[in-house]
Amino acid sequence: MSGNSNVGNSQVYEAGDQRNAKSSELESDRFHEGVKHSHNNNDPKDNRSLVNRAAAERQDEGSEDSVETAQLKKDPTLPAKMHGNEPSRGAKIDAELQAEDEATLRKKNQK
Repeated sequence: MSGNSNVGNSQVYEAGDQRNAKSSELESDRFHEGVKHSHNNNDPKDNRSLVNRAAAERQDEGSEDSVETAQLKKDPTLPAKMHGNEPSRGAKIDAELQAEDEATLRKKNQK
């Protein structure tokens, strides 16, 4: 019984199963095999790190916005109005702050 280990009989394993590959045998292009857009950025089961997800989002921000997205950036109360609801208090405050910022910028540009 001295030949038995906690993981099974030592005679079951081949020598290659117990050794690590040399670093010279590993290919350096191993991590560059993926196809572009092969990851769904919103996939919760994706095993990418938070840093990689943040970098992907920064790249996506550079893309052009649709007309609806551009309108939503101009008026934060628009989604609620489109659905026939009263805008939330936060959306109203955001709209007021945005209007104040635009007025301030117009005054600075006139000077």
